[in-house]
Amino acid sequence: MVLGACATWSLITATVREGRPEGVLLAVLAVAAGFAAGRICGALLPVAAPCAGALAGLGLAVAVPHLAPGPQIVAPLGHAGASAALLTLCAGAACCAAWSTPFPAVRLALGALAVGITVSAALLGSTSGFVTCAAVLLCSLAAGRMSNRGLGIAGFALAAVTVTGLTWAVAGDALPAGLTSSLEGQLTPHRIDLWRDALHLAHHNAALGVGPERFGELSTTATRTLLSDGKPHSALLQQASEQGVVGVALLGASFCWVLHALWRSPRPTPVVLTAGAALTALATIATVGNALSFTAVSVGAGVLAGLATAHPLADESPQEELKVRPRNGRLTP
Repeated sequence: MVLGACATWSLITATVREGRPEGVLLAVLAVAAGFAAGRICGALLPVAAPCAGALAGLGLAVAVPHLAPGPQIVAPLGHAGASAALLTLCAGAACCAAWSTPFPAVRLALGALAVGITVSAALLGSTSGFVTCAAVLLCSLAAGRMSNRGLGIAGFALAAVTVTGLTWAVAGDALPAGLTSSLEGQLTPHRIDLWRDALHLAHHNAALGVGPERFGELSTTATRTLLSDGKPHSALLQQASEQGVVGVALLGASFCWVLHALWRSPRPTPVVLTAGAALTALATIATVGNALSFTAVSVGAGVLAGLATAHPLADESPQEELKVRPRNGRLTP
């Protein structure tokens, strides 16, 4: 229902504002297809499927660094966020595979794969990818000691809200001057200018936005930038400027739906919390970059969510205690 509402609202705003909804529809289709594939593969191969997904994503990041064929728009912001997002999802998938196997040797090998993906991010020059992959690894190790997944899910929600509020505050110039200057040094002044343009457009078109894929035409910063990709490099502010408050609400509802699905998942708690950590890291990257503009990232997010919420056909708890009760004079497990 949430994904259907996202697709429907993009068509409505595109019709009213003469926008181009193809990109939004492709992203929705990619997430839905990835989620369905993840649920199916996770049910059949709960260990092999996430392992294969991690290797495939790593291979794609190495072979196609920009995650898209053809001419690349690399200046001034580039596609580092997309590579970081894909590698983060790969690290999360490898950790999920490690927690899904009952064999210590296999778990150790899959953990080494996750570490290798983290090191690869550094070797590929993706500092943000290295940081987020390392964060996922640490969260995965902590998840192995947690019995209450609800606390972890609440933590992920709080982290996403914090990053969202901070991004909105930076765009609205609502932070102290010293903190704003420090963040500008990390995010680059060009990105901040794009955010401010997006927030300005959102304030003047709060109901419907300016229409999908129209930010590049109306943003002063984007129009005077050579080889601009026409994106504000923030999924949050792109939704706000192009699809209004309803678009922002639907984006938030999509993330809440993922967290709710993870909370209700039948998979072991370490698998659920590891996937939640990776998807929250992706949400953070997408809030300050254009990662969701790449189909590979959208598909990967859907696949990981599907793997972590699948109902495996085989019992994943071989060491579960047997509940013994007498029946007809015999002990029955």
